[in-house]
Amino acid sequence: MIDPQTPSQGELPTAAQLLRSTIIAIVAAAAILVTVVLPAEYGIDPTGIGRALGLAEMGEIKQQLADEAERDKADLAEPGLLDRLVSAFLVGRAAAETKPAESKPAARTDETTVTLKPGQGSEIKLVMKKGATVEFAWTVAGGAVNFDLHGDAGEKSTSYEKGRASKGEQGVLEAAFDGSHGWFWRNRGSADVTVTLRTSGAYSEIKRIL
Repeated sequence: MIDPQTPSQGELPTAAQLLRSTIIAIVAAAAILVTVVLPAEYGIDPTGIGRALGLAEMGEIKQQLADEAERDKADLAEPGLLDRLVSAFLVGRAAAETKPAESKPAARTDETTVTLKPGQGSEIKLVMKKGATVEFAWTVAGGAVNFDLHGDAGEKSTSYEKGRASKGEQGVLEAAFDGSHGWFWRNRGSADVTVTLRTSGAYSEIKRIL
């Protein structure tokens, strides 16, 4: 019995037809290789078609990336390089973690004495950072004084406390901003007076203005 779906001998391709089809396939594959694959993958463009289509540039980029990857691999393969890189990273991280905080003025203690004639004024200032504190106490011998506890820095200024006919004050001064903070005294009496100021805390300098 003959299968009706089996092609007859006349319907089968001849040897010449098979050879022609094979040659056409080989030529087409070669054309695709030369015009598409080589430019897109390796940046090789013997016909110029790949560059016109933008494929050659893509292939050149791929080759550059491949070359860089090979160089990086070769660098890492250098004896001891990876260990040095790891060591440098660890040292850098440790240095960042142990970086000292912004330096602050060390606590200091001073005693300052000022003698004021009748009508005379004088001013003592402490150089302080914002938020720094100083414990203070001052006394007047021989009379009393008017005073103004204040701070200034450029265009900034503030008054913390004022008083009249005082024989002494004590407390804690907290700087409202970076700058100079301290006391102005004036002798409104008829005799000389001596003001003794004791300070202890976070300030970098003490200076007499008047």
